[in-house]
Amino acid sequence: MYLTRKIDAYLSKWKADEDRKPLIIRGCRQIGKTESVLHFAQKNYKSIIEINFVRNEKYKGIIADGYDVPDIIKNISLLDPSRKFIPGETLIFFDEITEFPEITTSLKFFQIDKRFDVICSGSMLGTNYKKIHSNSVGYKTDYDMHSMDFEEFLWAKGYGPDAIENLLTHMRQLSPFSETEMKVYGSLFLDFSILGGMPAVVAEYIQKGTFEGSLETQRQLIADYGEDIRKYARGMDQTRIMNVFNRIAPQLARENKKFQISKVAPGARFRDYRGCAEWLSDAGIVNICYCMDFPELPIGGNFNPDVFKLYFADTGLLVSMLDEEAQEDLRANKNLGVYKGALYENMVGDAMVKQGYRLFYYKREDSTLETDFFIRSAFSLIPVEVKAKSGKTKSMRTLISSDRYPDVRYGLKFSGNNIGHENAVYTFPYFCTFLLKRFMGSFEPAEEKAINRNR
Repeated sequence: MYLTRKIDAYLSKWKADEDRKPLIIRGCRQIGKTESVLHFAQKNYKSIIEINFVRNEKYKGIIADGYDVPDIIKNISLLDPSRKFIPGETLIFFDEITEFPEITTSLKFFQIDKRFDVICSGSMLGTNYKKIHSNSVGYKTDYDMHSMDFEEFLWAKGYGPDAIENLLTHMRQLSPFSETEMKVYGSLFLDFSILGGMPAVVAEYIQKGTFEGSLETQRQLIADYGEDIRKYARGMDQTRIMNVFNRIAPQLARENKKFQISKVAPGARFRDYRGCAEWLSDAGIVNICYCMDFPELPIGGNFNPDVFKLYFADTGLLVSMLDEEAQEDLRANKNLGVYKGALYENMVGDAMVKQGYRLFYYKREDSTLETDFFIRSAFSLIPVEVKAKSGKTKSMRTLISSDRYPDVRYGLKFSGNNIGHENAVYTFPYFCTFLLKRFMGSFEPAEEKAINRNR
């Protein structure tokens, strides 16, 4: 069962570009990279040369005579004479290049040669990417792939472009959803949040119509990540990275979600664990949300790299790491329990990253003022709060109303509530989060119109 993905459209656009460069697809394991590439290749090429450096280590010898294209093709043909290299009709797919990053040096020569298209991919790629980038800088295109987002999940459930456009129209017009829409999309979003976006988990759910087997599949993925950490991390870093990985879920369940190294292991010190969170982020396993020094523009250089929250890059993986009692209650009764705040924050953060946002939050040390996330428009810094159905936005209202924060003029809240606008706060249901960037692209809030007119 092939699930339509957003990368499908990207690959078609890449193929249509006459000046296309070799493509490197980055992303963590089991998000559908290989399946998507092969699905695309079968529709667009007469010959597909798939080389997986994990399954077939013998192919690491194809650069024995150098990186020139004729030499590589000669050596591939020696190993498997059935391979057909048809100029203009062949895709060479180097998979699992984390095992053999040296192959990326050849991308320069494939780009110059231009007879064959080349796509590379690999899980845990971020951990070796500096070497890969230096090998092929200027001669490649990068694409960051993620697990499925809610839009792709809706596609899998049979919802088409009209349904997505209808959701976006409601947001743009600030028009509340009907009771039926709230119920249907809210239920689908909760299912998606429990499952996460790993294609194997979603496909099983679509075929069976239940959560049966989903937890086992998720836990196998968690075990695979642990194996990857042990395989690719070095020395003592293996233990430290695993310690951080295993403490993300319980730390998110606390009221103060700032990630505390001191809680990771007895006697743990920040200097010993420096870089562990970044390693997991580079591997595509977690999303880092950095604490801003002060809520003002610009965002990029206004944060503390040593103070952060950690979210899983797929909410389903967070769910699979909850305790047994929470698992049973969640799947049987859809009761989020004490993990409600953690799950909804992770859901929203995950959706934001998949749209290209970086994650930032703010916590004022001398007060209770704290905001979950921030984005920006051309003129404003915009706090984004994640709340339960009746949750208040005291911190957001303080940021908006106080002269101390002139860049903050309005805020966005995602909750279980319907669409609304009151006191410079725009409220949307959780299930709209995946449309945030498209919405912001044409959104002109009342709070900014006067600024726009004066510019």
